[in-house]
This record gives sequence, C-alpha cells and structure tokens, in this order.
Amino acid sequence: MKKSLIEFYTRLAHGLAVQFGSNCEVVVHDLQGKDIEHSIIAIENGHVTGRRIGDGPSHIVLESLHNSKQNLKQEDKLAYLTKTKNGKILKSSTIFIRDDSDKIIGIFGINYDISLMLAMEKELSSFTGTIEEDTTKEPIAVNIGDLLDELISQSVRHIGKPVTLMTKEDKVQVVRLLNEAGAFLITKSGPKVCQFLGISKYTLYSYLDEIKSKNTI
Repeated sequence: MKKSLIEFYTRLAHGLAVQFGSNCEVVVHDLQGKDIEHSIIAIENGHVTGRRIGDGPSHIVLESLHNSKQNLKQEDKLAYLTKTKNGKILKSSTIFIRDDSDKIIGIFGINYDISLMLAMEKELSSFTGTIEEDTTKEPIAVNIGDLLDELISQSVRHIGKPVTLMTKEDKVQVVRLLNEAGAFLITKSGPKVCQFLGISKYTLYSYLDEIKSKNTI
C-alpha cells in the first residue's frame, strides 16, 4: 500500500484502540506486499491474539486473497465470532481496503475480546433460563504453520473421514477446499499437503488442474 494509506490506517488503528481500550485489537494487513506471509504492517493491542507486526495472515485474509485472484465479489465481514488458540472469544470485523479501481489492497481488522462479557452473560442466563446457542467461531492462528494445520484439519472434518479411508474423489475435495481457502498461497504448503494426503507432488498438481478445469466449464 502507499505510504499515505499506511500512515492513515495506522493512525486509525491507534485511535480505535485508545477509544475502546486494551481488549480491542486493531490490525492492518498489506495485501500488496511481496511477502504475504508477513502481511501485518500495523497492530494495536496485539496481546489479544498474540500477534505482532510482521506476522502472517489469518484464514479470512488468505481466503480474501484467493477470492480476489479469482475476481470474486467480496463484501466486508462484520461482527462475527472468532477464537484464539488459548480460548479467548473475540467479536471480529474484517473491512477491505480498496484502491481507486476497487481492487482489494489491504484489510483493516478489529478483534474485541468478549470472553469476560460472555462469562458474565452465562452467569446471568443461569438465572433467566436463557438457552445458550452453539455458535461456530473462526480460529485465529498466531503463525503461518498453525494456520496451515488448521486449514487442513477443517478440510478433513468437512469430508468426515480419516485420510486412510479417503478415496481419490475425497482427496480431490480436500485439495479443492484448501485451494478455495487460499492455503496454497502459503510457501511450502504443497509438500505438507502431499505428505498429509499421502500423494506425490505430481498428483497434487493433477488434482489442481482437474479442479481448475471443472471451474472453467
């Protein structure tokens, strides 16, 4: 991103963090940088997720990058739940930063730790009889290795069977899900996926070509 944009969003992040206090993490990702695995260029209250400047993208950021390369329309994602590795529950928003041609060049993220509020709500619900809803929470990975592991685990859970019982079609589906999540934007993700699925690099490329051909029909 341009220096002027970086300076503006860095100041905006600082202002929001001061306004809402230490439970509010505000992070800026630069999606125009050459090293996407270190996309965070500004962060306030990084202790909320354990991240800092120079750390890598989240699942949402990777997915956004992939969709952008596919020219898919993307809308800001507001007020959804995420969770950290150590169990904090966050109320998060992902706002896309666009250039004059409407191309996504960055992401402005807000992650507010609502763990204490939820604990208080649970205590109150025991008196009011409110039924607690089971809401899916998107995990936030601290490093790129954890993120890739989580993406692989999510794909396997979607298939619903261990790798040893997967057919070729199942493995193609895993690769498709990983591709759509932007997993292959991560350096050296291919060898790790190959090792996990028990396939060769040639087979992985064959699966990706098959997926690409079906998408263009």
